[in-house]
Amino acid sequence: MSAVPPEAEPTDTTPTPDRTASTDRFGFVVVSNRLPVDRVVDEDGTEGWRHSPGGLVTALEPVMRANDGAWVGWAGQPDVDLDPFENDGIHIVPVPLSDAEIEEYYEGFSNDTLWPLYHDVIEQPTYHRDWWNAYRRVNQRFAEAAAAVADQDAVVWVQDYQLQLVPQLIRELRPDVTIGFFNHIPFPPVGIYAQLPWRSQIIDGLLGADVIGFQRYDDASNFLRAVRHIKGHTTKGAIVDVPVDDPDAPRSRRGITVRHVEARHFPISIDAESYEDIARRPEVQARAREIREGLGNPKTVLLGVDRLDYTKGIGHRIKAFGELLEDGRIDVEDATLVQVASPSRERVDTYKALRDEIELTVGRINGDLGTISHQPISYLHHGYPREEMVALYLAADVMLVTALRDGMNLVAKEYVASRFDNQGVLILSEFAGAADELRQALLVNPHDIGALKDAIVRAMQMPQRERATRMRALRKRVRDNDVARWSRSFIEALDRHAPGGGIDPEATDPGDEHVDELAQTTPVDARDA
Repeated sequence: MSAVPPEAEPTDTTPTPDRTASTDRFGFVVVSNRLPVDRVVDEDGTEGWRHSPGGLVTALEPVMRANDGAWVGWAGQPDVDLDPFENDGIHIVPVPLSDAEIEEYYEGFSNDTLWPLYHDVIEQPTYHRDWWNAYRRVNQRFAEAAAAVADQDAVVWVQDYQLQLVPQLIRELRPDVTIGFFNHIPFPPVGIYAQLPWRSQIIDGLLGADVIGFQRYDDASNFLRAVRHIKGHTTKGAIVDVPVDDPDAPRSRRGITVRHVEARHFPISIDAESYEDIARRPEVQARAREIREGLGNPKTVLLGVDRLDYTKGIGHRIKAFGELLEDGRIDVEDATLVQVASPSRERVDTYKALRDEIELTVGRINGDLGTISHQPISYLHHGYPREEMVALYLAADVMLVTALRDGMNLVAKEYVASRFDNQGVLILSEFAGAADELRQALLVNPHDIGALKDAIVRAMQMPQRERATRMRALRKRVRDNDVARWSRSFIEALDRHAPGGGIDPEATDPGDEHVDELAQTTPVDARDA
């Protein structure tokens, strides 16, 4: 689940899959906006599939193979209707979307309404009834596809904010199944969430699940407050009493029949071992040295890696770095900031404006402060394969993660996992979910440009012994709480609600301790997720 998706070459495609699974039913079903594979059509018209990058796929593939699972999602291209098929041991159930639905459901309601709202209104959300209607229609389609392939008493795990209505829709179609939902982005305070015209319907959709997972303790608390404030339901700890018309259901303290829904935080992580394995390859280490040489071998290489998104604080870190150069606290010949900003939602006007703003700022700083032999900022507007990203992590003395609001930010964990040499300094926004776990990073408020500048200088001047001490502690945290432990933790929570005994989570085998218990750190006062 890297912030910058690697670019795969067409030669990575697998043969056209066997489309023989359309009538099968499965005991474990994952539902997400995108499938774990990308459809590729060669110039000669040959169709193939390649694995999508990301920690979610890495975490769930072993579980799906162990439990004969199916994955329901969109193939990534408009107006393409495909039959279910099997790919590399996973049953794939494509859900078609038209170009108009992508514009209204995905780019519109998901990313121009929910995304800014859930990220504390850093940008103003847009509310359109047509977008909401498209969101409902598409969620219904996903729910029907999942219900059609779920076996009796199956476990269904729905992923992320694009599909918040799906849990309740599946429950209406298939009351026998156990349903989980995981929200990969923040859930805002009730005062912000209440702005949403369809606030009640979204909560109803989520409460169709048996287990609702969030990245941070604060996110789960925000959701529970919204449930009490907007729906009037009773909560006790992490449990919500959802009223149901079922005489056999348990009764609440109010004497009404209820269904118990569990809502708590399960902080997601990465496949830490795979990043370290890549970092230990001689060719990747050689590439890291080449990167530094290509930058002119400055004393300090600073690195930012993000999707080009207004929540990531890219402009804040560039402003801080530029001011340090202007103030003379950093010599322009001694430091280079490498900013990787992968393209994101380029048809949305807000993102077009953000790209223009960032590129103008980079151009001004390079023009005003650069020299003939050295540009202070190297700006790269595209993604890279994972090996190249790990080489960048190894080349960087300072990693800047300055998100204004972020569910987790896995780039911070990728950097830590890659630094097997126990070198490098992580500057981490306290508004990123990773800050709850990675307390040995230099935690900053990215809105405080002065404090951010001080943190950059401190990182550049930090003694090697302190760097090593901090990085060792960070690496232990990331290794002990990897993505396998996250998936096992959530699946074990689902199993507690599954009448049929649930599924086998042993394929992930992250250990005996529960990631939700391990992540009980004191929440940061300021908000993120």
